[in-house]
Amino acid sequence: QVRLMESGGGLVQAGGSLRLSCAASGGTFITFAMGWFRQAPGKEREFVAAMGWSAANTYYTDSVKGRYTIARDNARNTVYLQMNSLKPEDTAVYYCAADSHLSDLTQSRPDYWGQGTQVTVSS
Repeated sequence: QVRLMESGGGLVQAGGSLRLSCAASGGTFITFAMGWFRQAPGKEREFVAAMGWSAANTYYTDSVKGRYTIARDNARNTVYLQMNSLKPEDTAVYYCAADSHLSDLTQSRPDYWGQGTQVTVSS
């Protein structure tokens, strides 16, 4: 059973930056594609970013392209989401996710989810 634990959320002013981390355990990390999703109040959970075992295959939703970067440290079993130029509309609970297939992440149907971490961007 894969377990995912997010950290790094918080309150930041518009234009600021945050880096989310997600520590994975219970599986062979390098065999999993990793991703991030978010859910804003009153909205459905949406795909944010995903990557395969290396940075050669990364995907982003259009609204975060050029501002967010997903990265992973396979030695530390950790995936990161660097978020720059944050906007109030980025406010959401951010979830880490994992799946054996990158396509399942990009199609928003991963096998494993974290508990989420709150990101609040003030205007």
